[in-house]
Amino acid sequence: MTLPSTAQPTSDDNDPGVIVTDLAPGAVQRVHLVGVAGTGMGAFAGMLKAAGYVVSGSDENVYPPMSDMLREWGIEVYTPYASANVDRARPDLVIIGNVIRRTNVEAAAVRERRLPQMSFPAAFGALVAADRHSVVVAGTHGKTTTSALMGHVLADAGRDPTFLVGGVTLNYGGNFRLGHGPHVVVEGDEYDTAYWDKGPKFLHYAPRTLILTSVEFDHADIYRDLAHYESEYERFATSLPDPGWLGVAASYPRAVAIARANSRAAVVTYAWDRDADYRGHAVHFTEQGARFTISAPQGESTEVALPMSGFHNLENAIGVYAAARSLGLTPAEIASGFASFRGVKRRQEPRGEIGGVLVIDDFAHHPTAVRETILALRQRYPTRRLWAVFEPRSNTSRRNIHQAEYAAAFDQAHRVSIRLPEPHDKVPVEQQLDVPAIVQAIEARGIPASGRADVGDMVEELADQARRNDVILVMSNGAFGGFIPSLLSALDSRVEG
Repeated sequence: MTLPSTAQPTSDDNDPGVIVTDLAPGAVQRVHLVGVAGTGMGAFAGMLKAAGYVVSGSDENVYPPMSDMLREWGIEVYTPYASANVDRARPDLVIIGNVIRRTNVEAAAVRERRLPQMSFPAAFGALVAADRHSVVVAGTHGKTTTSALMGHVLADAGRDPTFLVGGVTLNYGGNFRLGHGPHVVVEGDEYDTAYWDKGPKFLHYAPRTLILTSVEFDHADIYRDLAHYESEYERFATSLPDPGWLGVAASYPRAVAIARANSRAAVVTYAWDRDADYRGHAVHFTEQGARFTISAPQGESTEVALPMSGFHNLENAIGVYAAARSLGLTPAEIASGFASFRGVKRRQEPRGEIGGVLVIDDFAHHPTAVRETILALRQRYPTRRLWAVFEPRSNTSRRNIHQAEYAAAFDQAHRVSIRLPEPHDKVPVEQQLDVPAIVQAIEARGIPASGRADVGDMVEELADQARRNDVILVMSNGAFGGFIPSLLSALDSRVEG
C-alpha cells in the first residue's frame, strides 16, 4: 500500500488518518465499510463479498430492503456506530461512506488506530475497476437508468461485464453484477467523495469510455453555482485518455461545449430528433414502451424497441447505442439488449393497479426530470388522466433556485399534488422553495393543484378523488413518508368497501 504524505501520523487535529491511494495485490483480505446501509455502499459490500473478501459493515439505521440484502449476502453488520465495531471487524482496509462525518465515532477510531482507509469511489477504482476498461455514465440526469442499460446490453451480448449502478436493476435483482469480462460499467456521481475529499466521486473512475447525459445545476449543498458545478465536469473530461471515447447529448449545448473544450478523447454527439452523430427518430409509443429508429454514421440505420417511454429515456438509449458500437457490439446485439431490458426500480416503476387506478413510482426531483417523466407517462398512457404527486426532498429541490422551472414542469399533468417540505436546517428560510406559490402558478395555468404538509392528508385526498383509469405518478428521491404503500392500502380499502 502507498500512503500520500498527508496521511502520515501528525498531531494536527485535521489529520485525516492513513488515506490509502493504491493497493498492492493481495494486501487486503478483510474489509469494513462504515455507512454500509446506503444504496451504493451496500451494493459495493455485496460486490466485495462476491469477489472473495471478508466483509463487514456498520451503520446507524439498517432497514429493508438493504438489511435483507446484506443478510442474504452473508455480511455481518454492526449497529449503531461504535469504536468497538472496528476492533471486532479487524479490517485490513476501512471504506468510509460519504455520509460519514469526521466526528463519527468509528471514523475517529479508524484515525486513532492508524488503519488504512479509502473512500467508496477510490476503493471501487482500486479493487474493482483497476486494469479493466472503465465505462462511466455521468451527468445531471439519467445516470442510473443509462448505466443499468449499458451494463445489461454488454451482458446480453455475452461480454460478461461488471457493473455498479445507483438503483435496483430488475433484470438482475440488485444494483451490481460481478463479471469476468474486460468492461466495468459504473454510474459516475458528481456528489462529494468523503469528509476528507470534497471532489466528486466520478474523478476516481478513470474512464476510457464516457457517456455524458446532461449538465444542469444541481446539488446546491455542494456547489456554489453553475460555474462551480460545470468546473468539475471540465476536470472530468480532461481525465479521458487518448485514445478514448466520449459520447455527449447534443440536447445539452453546455455539456457538448465542456466535452469539446476539455477532452483529448474522441467526442461523439447523440440526440433525439436533432442534428447529431447518432440520432433517434420515428418513434411509436405504446403501453409496452417505444419502438424507434437510430441513424448512425456511415448510413447505418437500426430499428429498436425499448420497454420504456419518454424522449429523455430514448435519448439516453441512443447514447448507450453509440457507446456500445464504439466497444465493438453489432446493431443486432444492441437491439437485443434493449428489447430484454426490464428497467430499474423507482424509474417509472408500476407499484400496483387497484380499482383501475395505476400507481407509478419514480425518483424524479430536478424540474427537468419532473417535466420529462410526466411527459413520458402521457406518451405511454395517452387516454388516462395523469395525477402527478411530488415531494421536493433533495437539498436542491427544497430551495427556490428552480422556483420558476417547477411552476412550468407540471404542464402535461391533469392534476398535481405537492408536499410542503419539512424544515431543513441547511436551507435558510429566504432560500426555501415556496410550494404555495408553485401551486398557485400551476392553477393559473389551468391545472388543479394542491399543497399539503401531511402525508396522511395527501393519501386521503387521492384515495377519495382518484377515479378509474387514473395514473398516479409519485415522484420523490426518498421514502415520501410511506406514501405509496399507504395509498395502495387506502385504494384497496375503497374497493373492498
